[in-house]
Amino acid sequence: MPHGSDAEATDFAAFATAAWPRLVRTARLLTGDHHEAEDLVQTTLAKVYGRWSKVPRDEVDLYVRRALVNNNLSRLRRRRVVHLLTPLLPDTARHAHAGHADTIDQRTALMAALADLSPRQRAVMVLRYWEDLNEQDIARVLNCSLGTVKTHARRGLEALRAHPALIPTTAVTTPTTADTTPTTDTTPTPTPTPTPAPAPTPTPTQTLTPSRPSPHPRTSPLSPAATPGVQP
Repeated sequence: MPHGSDAEATDFAAFATAAWPRLVRTARLLTGDHHEAEDLVQTTLAKVYGRWSKVPRDEVDLYVRRALVNNNLSRLRRRRVVHLLTPLLPDTARHAHAGHADTIDQRTALMAALADLSPRQRAVMVLRYWEDLNEQDIARVLNCSLGTVKTHARRGLEALRAHPALIPTTAVTTPTTADTTPTTDTTPTPTPTPTPAPAPTPTPTQTLTPSRPSPHPRTSPLSPAATPGVQP
């Protein structure tokens, strides 16, 4: 690494210290891995330091971002692999009220979707929506035309919106009163055929058997024969 003046070294050290968190955050989104992000930033800053004296001070941020993106593209061309390990999103207030588990799920889903974009599309999306660069600055960072940036931005956004990892899942709704009210069966209930009552069993009629004449006729106490001394 060439040695510049003490003033340039001090100036670069101050810039690197202040820009480190921001550059690592951007590199995380580009690489999908915390350790590779730090390696990418270190490599980029080392290259920038070699040309620090020639970097216009009013374009330092654009110059470093361009170097960061180009170094990442070179890394991808060499390895053809994108690692997804521990993704981290920019520190924004949009997820301030989300639970920890939900936030991790959102980060993982977003990083998975970014990983499926082409390297150029991914770079445009990161610079546009996380670094808040306008399209003209992105074109300068990527050294491409404004139309190319717009095309990558449009296609990248469409791909993210259609990515399965970012499509909201159907919420489970609580059944309403109408859903929980038992449904009345409108099928007519057949009228049961009345069972005929059993015919009453006839009670046996008592048969009166004529009495047989007594061999000894019973005499009425008032008959003459029954009264002694009375002649008929």
